[in-house]
Amino acid sequence: MQDSVFSNATVSVDSLPSVASLPMQAVSPRYRWVNIALEIGLYAMLIVLVSLIRWQPWWRLPESFVWAYPYMLVCLAIMCIGFAVYHFYADPLVRFALRERDLVLQRGLIFTKQLCQPILRIQHIELKRGPIDRLAGMTRLQVFSAGGAGHTFEIPGLPDGQARKLRQFILEHKDQGAQTGQL
Repeated sequence: MQDSVFSNATVSVDSLPSVASLPMQAVSPRYRWVNIALEIGLYAMLIVLVSLIRWQPWWRLPESFVWAYPYMLVCLAIMCIGFAVYHFYADPLVRFALRERDLVLQRGLIFTKQLCQPILRIQHIELKRGPIDRLAGMTRLQVFSAGGAGHTFEIPGLPDGQARKLRQFILEHKDQGAQTGQL
């Protein structure tokens, strides 16, 4: 019987491959426009609601509300424009990469985040489609790892066919890695 020797060699950071060289794929361009449309729709409903309250004939409103009404409209419009501009620039930065052994998600405009999930550690995958996602032909791929209460991360805005292919690839490779004993 041969004794195995514990090894914990130092790895030079300079010899590691650059993360910037990882070819990332963008999500569907529809993702940006759906988010912008949702922001505009939400704030349009809020403006209509505030206006209905302001101009209703059934009861007298406090003078402070009447005085603040134009400022509320301006604030809501500015918030709508701000969030729409944010989605315009941030949503194209949601990118992912699928490699043989892991799935990488990168997102963020102001605060960037890059998540990497080894395929062998994926417990299960869900495809989520709400009514707006279905109308836009998009799917959200949720990745769950063992030990977590919720999903590890979610890749939003994937075309439905691409999401199904990704899911199938991960499930097949997860099983292959487990059969060969790779960790």
